[in-house]
Amino acid sequence: MKLGLQLSNFTWKGRGPKLGENLAAISRTAEDVGYSSIWVMDHLFQIPQVGAAQMEMLEAYTALGFIAAHTKSASLGTMVTGVTYRNPGLLCKQVSTLDVLSGGRAVLGIGAAWYEREHHGLGIPFPPLKERFERLEETLQICKQMWSRDDGPFEGKHYQLRETLNSPQSLQKPHPPILIGGGGERKTLKLVAKYADACNVFGNSVEFVQGKFETIRRHCEAIGRDPNEIERTVLLRLDVGEDGEKAAEVVDQLGRLSEAGVQAVHGYLVGVDKMKPLEVIGRDVYPQVKDL
Repeated sequence: MKLGLQLSNFTWKGRGPKLGENLAAISRTAEDVGYSSIWVMDHLFQIPQVGAAQMEMLEAYTALGFIAAHTKSASLGTMVTGVTYRNPGLLCKQVSTLDVLSGGRAVLGIGAAWYEREHHGLGIPFPPLKERFERLEETLQICKQMWSRDDGPFEGKHYQLRETLNSPQSLQKPHPPILIGGGGERKTLKLVAKYADACNVFGNSVEFVQGKFETIRRHCEAIGRDPNEIERTVLLRLDVGEDGEKAAEVVDQLGRLSEAGVQAVHGYLVGVDKMKPLEVIGRDVYPQVKDL
């Protein structure tokens, strides 16, 4: 099993003046203790599930570029980019640039977007859900075209590009992995089957994640795709305790998820700014789950 670190709370000791220093230290430590990937939320305001909107929130791709400069091997991506925030051509350029400058470590994490407050707050259009899914599919099509040899036009319902020129191209071939986040069975998971290299669902119930993976399998079967081509991942809250007293519980939880078919867990840690939970993961958790 692979472990990824999800960074969702940037309100650390020292706040703004220390934010860069803390982010660099956390990223380096995560890589050193065995995390194979580092992820940031793609939000403009802090989300209600984490805290007040006024809490620190970094722009995702600027943050990932910073993290790339302070790490060497971890994959880097958003969990996940809202399709509404950026023009698809610009998004593809951002991910391609991250891939080139990081030495081939970028992942395109993407979804249909949901946080209406930050859209209205900063003047970003927030279309109805049906349109957001239409835009999501067109964005996936545009990115795949830009990562191919076809630099011709793209004519969609919502996006029209005269040239899908992308230079420099990504280092990863045929393109950086595409991860689609979300668990909606009629739309999101159908897009996973059609376009994604990885899926991400939120939940720690074995029955829940197995149900989502079974839905992906059925969608893949309908279009003649091998579902094993899609990496199965979950987003999970990991609490190892202040001094590691809950590490065994986390190991058991990850073991059950592995048996359910989960191949990678992207965890957001309680108390990550204190470094202890990261060190506990490296000492007490990762050695026991890396071979699952």
